[in-house]
Amino acid sequence: MTWVGAVARLRARREPGVLVTVATVRGHAPRRAGAKLVVGRTESWGSIGGGNIEAAATDRARELIGRAGAEPELMEFALNDKAANRHGVQCCGGAVTVLLEPLLVVEAVAVFGVGHVGLELARILARQDLDLHLVDTRAEVLTEERLGVLADAVARIHVRHTPLLPEEVLAELPPGAHVLIMTHDHAEDAALCDAALRTEGLGSIGLIGSAAKWARFRKRLAEEGGHDAAAIDRIKTPIGMPEITGKEPATIALSVAADLLRTFEAAAS
Repeated sequence: MTWVGAVARLRARREPGVLVTVATVRGHAPRRAGAKLVVGRTESWGSIGGGNIEAAATDRARELIGRAGAEPELMEFALNDKAANRHGVQCCGGAVTVLLEPLLVVEAVAVFGVGHVGLELARILARQDLDLHLVDTRAEVLTEERLGVLADAVARIHVRHTPLLPEEVLAELPPGAHVLIMTHDHAEDAALCDAALRTEGLGSIGLIGSAAKWARFRKRLAEEGGHDAAAIDRIKTPIGMPEITGKEPATIALSVAADLLRTFEAAAS
């Protein structure tokens, strides 16, 4: 597997890792500058030359994987018979500098309903390094022309048209995905709330709407869905930051995005 494929695999699994790159080479060394190794918790892919360099870099990479707030760092190796360490000696005669770059777990967000607010929210979240899933039962809101505003996105965007059962998408989301329910149809919202509570491994669940809407939903989730109060309390509504009170779609979207980013930071701390 190429290092690009290995990074993609870690991202898809939502697992942390470290990208190890031979940054500089002076004299003789096992690999040229640019050689790469991807290190996960238990697996690794690629090679930076084997031996002492690779073993020491792998050890350090796994230390970084377990450390909150880890930042890129350099390791230097002198390849001569006087430079010994716990992994032995490499006496190629050169010197190598290796760059270790932590690959953080990328958040996943699923927006169910890409209407006025949903599209504004997608525009904001698309500027973040995350996996963004846009789901709607209406094909006309998912056209390339309408979603063209996301063409320069930093996020990896996954568009799903689900004309019948959008709740089936929940089981296909990455582990820990955050769900935002804001469709055009209250019946669809209710079905998604019920399905989200039945889907294991999701992150936060948010629902757009009024207090009156939530009172009806809460009663239905308890009486018809059989969910207890603790489970129902997993659904946050209203979503967004309460101190931002504007009703315009862009303002609501900004409030929701800011609150979601705050959730990400709290989970990472």
